[in-house]
Amino acid sequence: MACGATPDQVAPQQTVTVSSGFQSQASPIPTIPTYLCGAWSSNNAPGPNSTIIIFARITKDLAGVSGATATAVVHFQGGDQTLDQHPASDKGGYVSFTLALQGRQPVKIPATVVVTFGFPGVTLNCTPAFFTPM
Repeated sequence: MACGATPDQVAPQQTVTVSSGFQSQASPIPTIPTYLCGAWSSNNAPGPNSTIIIFARITKDLAGVSGATATAVVHFQGGDQTLDQHPASDKGGYVSFTLALQGRQPVKIPATVVVTFGFPGVTLNCTPAFFTPM
């Protein structure tokens, strides 16, 4: 006698039915915010005494915004430093900051830089830039 089920002993599987209204219950697709900004580093793994550039861009409806004033705060392990540069965005929405590290961040410890854009009626914190001295 063989072990296991024979074809006439297999139970039928339950059928799953998806209603036609299923997709109407899904969450709506989120809209893209009117203003977006992000920041990035020219070198994500600089030497501890390197000078790097922090770039940022602001957009309105995905087009660059000119004339927005930017500030940047570096979050070093030993404390925060606000950069004394306050560039205005160009016609593409871009700004840059020069950052001399001067050994202020330990090797293999990541640091972030938060860039904020401001102009009448709008203050926008960007996605931070980051770097890890190596």
